Amino acid sequence: MIRSNDNQIWWSWKDGLGYVAHDNEPAYPGNVTGSIVGDENTLSFTEETIVNGGNQSMPFWFDNNKQDYSNYSEVELTLTDQRDWTEQGVANLSLWFRGNPASVGSFVEAPFGTYTITASGADIWGQSDEFHFAYKTLSGQGSMIAKVVSITDTHNSAKAAVMIRDTLAPDSKYWMAAVTPGSGVIADYRAETGENVQGVESQPDITAPYWVKVERNLAGNFTAYSSANGSTWQKLGVAELIPMGSNVHIGLALTAHNASATCEAVISNVTTTGDVIGQWMHQDIGIASNDVEPLYVAVSNSAGVPAVVVNDEPAAIEKLGRELKAMGLTLAYHNHDIELRNAAREFHHMMAGTDPAYVTLCLDAHWIYRGAGNSSVALFDVLKLYGSRITELHLRQSRDNIWTEAMCDGDIDYEALAKHLLQINVRPHLVMEQAVESSSPKTMSTIEAFRKSSQYARRVFAAFA
Repeated sequence: MIRSNDNQIWWSWKDGLGYVAHDNEPAYPGNVTGSIVGDENTLSFTEETIVNGGNQSMPFWFDNNKQDYSNYSEVELTLTDQRDWTEQGVANLSLWFRGNPASVGSFVEAPFGTYTITASGADIWGQSDEFHFAYKTLSGQGSMIAKVVSITDTHNSAKAAVMIRDTLAPDSKYWMAAVTPGSGVIADYRAETGENVQGVESQPDITAPYWVKVERNLAGNFTAYSSANGSTWQKLGVAELIPMGSNVHIGLALTAHNASATCEAVISNVTTTGDVIGQWMHQDIGIASNDVEPLYVAVSNSAGVPAVVVNDEPAAIEKLGRELKAMGLTLAYHNHDIELRNAAREFHHMMAGTDPAYVTLCLDAHWIYRGAGNSSVALFDVLKLYGSRITELHLRQSRDNIWTEAMCDGDIDYEALAKHLLQINVRPHLVMEQAVESSSPKTMSTIEAFRKSSQYARRVFAAFA
């Protein structure tokens, strides 16, 4: 291992922080981007646990919204000696990276007085919590009441709750009453920062819709309640004295109790008593995440001419889809054949890694067929997995795996395809492609081929009209 005092990583990989003068090297002020490399908690100033191969990897922290810095984050390594990148038969240079996923937490009011919250998170439990929190500020005594209308079943103990919380730190003291999908109504609390959570009381066999309430009195005692109708209340356990600041956070909390799932809760009839001020604020608590940003790598030769590779991160595509949807537009991912190679890893990575609400599928049926090795089985597997996401369908045919000059019966059973889409109530926009290759038959004009293709499509997809 190279010791940090011999060769600190940021001396080589220049980032936005820079470094002071050392040995015979002058100070470097940084590159005015939001990048930081290195880990000061290890002797090597590198990551020594999360690695793809070898013993180390390079931590790269980015902040593309850093004040007075460029709106991107970049680090650069200059190689002084000439390299032969193809030495000993090397054909590919691979960069492996790993980062936290984008946050799925959200908080929306629509219609007025009804709130929809989404969240991931391992749980609100133990010594530290993971959840999404929508909150205001409570000064002194006060309470909050809410009706949990629904909560998705990401786990029996997923929690949609009303909460009073001392701070926004993951290990903060808190008091909570929650409705769960399968564990009833529960009340629990953390009496001291960083301590284990303690249960107050649980009421099994209760599911949403149900009402919950939390309250702090003038002496600092906390009480939890539940109700089937919002008027007749049952006290949960006994009141507990928990020292918190005069100003605390009071609001709505949601955890999926499953870090890889997204839970959704609908909450209404939210009322408060006491000095509750401010607009609704919301954020993830204890959930490590990244804002979605595209990643690129550039390797330049001695003349400064770069070769650039951009990573098509699915989350970045989803971010675009969200922005387009807000403008009234729909983003459709158009597949080709290359994504179907290597067991369709890239294709499924794109589809599984994006939210169907923001990224739909422009299915090019024949590219699925050909990319999967001329497999109708693969095409219909894609229909079964992602058929509900198809908003546009591109049509092309082949016989004996050679493109035909017009649509007709052939390698792809379009009648079966149309029947499947109707069964799942999907009626996509149809696009007919005039595509031929060198071995395709050429027996008619382009206009005649288009006429025959139109007749075929009208017959096969007649029920779509």
